[in-house]
Amino acid sequence: MPSPPLTGRIRVPGDKSISHRSLMFGALAVGRTRISGLLEGEDVLATAAALRAMGVHIERDGDEWVVHGVGVGGLLQPDRALDMGNSGTSTRLLMGVIASHGITATFTGDASLSKRPMNRVIDPLSTMGASFTPSPGGTLPLTMEGMQPAVPITYRLPVASAQVKSAVLLAGLNTPGTTTVIEPVPTRDHTERMLCGFGAELTVEEADGERAIRIHGPAELRPCDIAVPGDPSSAAFFAVAASVVPGSDLVIENVGLNPTRNGIFRVLGQMGADIEKLDEREVGGEPVADLHVKHSRLRGIEVDPAIAPSMIDEFPILFVAAAMAEGTTTTSGLEELRVKESDRLSAMATALQEVGVTLEETDDGLIIEGSHGEPLPGGGTIATHLDHRIAMSMAIAGLVSRKGVEIDSTEPIATSFPNFTALLATASS
Repeated sequence: MPSPPLTGRIRVPGDKSISHRSLMFGALAVGRTRISGLLEGEDVLATAAALRAMGVHIERDGDEWVVHGVGVGGLLQPDRALDMGNSGTSTRLLMGVIASHGITATFTGDASLSKRPMNRVIDPLSTMGASFTPSPGGTLPLTMEGMQPAVPITYRLPVASAQVKSAVLLAGLNTPGTTTVIEPVPTRDHTERMLCGFGAELTVEEADGERAIRIHGPAELRPCDIAVPGDPSSAAFFAVAASVVPGSDLVIENVGLNPTRNGIFRVLGQMGADIEKLDEREVGGEPVADLHVKHSRLRGIEVDPAIAPSMIDEFPILFVAAAMAEGTTTTSGLEELRVKESDRLSAMATALQEVGVTLEETDDGLIIEGSHGEPLPGGGTIATHLDHRIAMSMAIAGLVSRKGVEIDSTEPIATSFPNFTALLATASS
C-alpha cells in the first residue's frame, strides 16, 4: 500500500562534496580547521582515513571535527594502501593532491569503485609530471608517484566533471606558477569557493560561455571554521517523496542551494512541484534555505540537457518523479551516468520497469511515461548494483507502489546518507 503523507520538519546530513573538500583543504592549511555538520558517511570517512595515513591529525570533538593541517606540500609518505571504499570523489581529488607532492601512494577500492574510469584524471595529472601504474582499463588498484615540483598546465575539460577540475586545481596548489582549468560547461564550484575561503590565490573569468579558473602556486592556505550545509542530493529524495505522496507537507531544513548543484529543484519546479524556499541565507559562502515541499500533480517535460551538470547525481530520483507525472518526461545528455557507481541509466531503467513503469532507454537518457499520479504497480526485487542512489531512489518509488518495492541491499546507502531509512520513517509516521 502507498505510504502515509510525509510531514513535519527534517534535516538531511551535510553536503558530501563540501565535507570531502573541507577535510582536504583543512589538511593542507597550516593550523586548526573546525568543521560542523560534516557528513559522517563511509565516503567521507574514507577521505579522513587517507589523510590520516599521510600524517594529518583529524579528530572528532563533540559535534565538530577538527583537522590539524600540515600545510601545502606537508603530506607524508603513506605506509599502507589508501582504501577508498566506494568513493570516486575521494580518489580523484586525492590523486590531484598527491600529484604535486614527492610521495608515492597506492589507491584501492571496493568492487564498484574498481570499475570506474580514472583516465580522465590520470591524463592531466600525468602532463603535470605525476606518473601512474593503474590496473588494465585505467582503474583501481592504482599506484601513483607525485612530482615535486610539478609543472603548471592549462587544461580544457573534455567532459563536464567537477572532480577532474578539482583534481587539477588541487595539484596546482603545490605547483610553482599558474595552473589553469577551462570549463566549456560550468560544473559545481565548491572547490573554487572554498579555496578562496582558505586564502588561495584563485581567479575565475568567464568569456564566450566558458570559465577559466586559475590557481597560483605554491599556495599558503589558512585554517577556517566551516559549517557544512545540508546535501542537496540527499534533500532531493525527500523533495520528490513529498511531491509524489498525496497529502505530504514537509520542511527540509538547511539545504545547500549552490546554483551549480540545485538543478533538481529547478527541474521539479518546471514539472509543477510545490517547493517554497524559506529563510534564504548564506552560510560559509554557500547559499542555503529551508525547503517547504507539498504534494503536487507533476507533469512530464523535456529536460534541458544543459542542466545536467548541476544535477547529475539526482537523475535517478528525478526518474521516479517522472514515473509519477502526467505525460512523458524526456532526458538526454546523460552519458556520464553510465560511469557512476553503476550504469545508472541502465540500472534505473531496469528497476523502474520492474515496478511497472513504461519507458525507453536511449544511449544518453530515458524517456518515461508517467502514471498520472496513480500508484505504481510495484512488486519485484530491485538490483541496486551496490549503488546508494539506486537504492534510495527505488525506496522512494516504493512509497507510491501498490505492492511496495523490495531492494536487494540497503547497505550502500551508508556511503552518503547513513540515517536515510530512519529519517524516512520519521517523516512518514
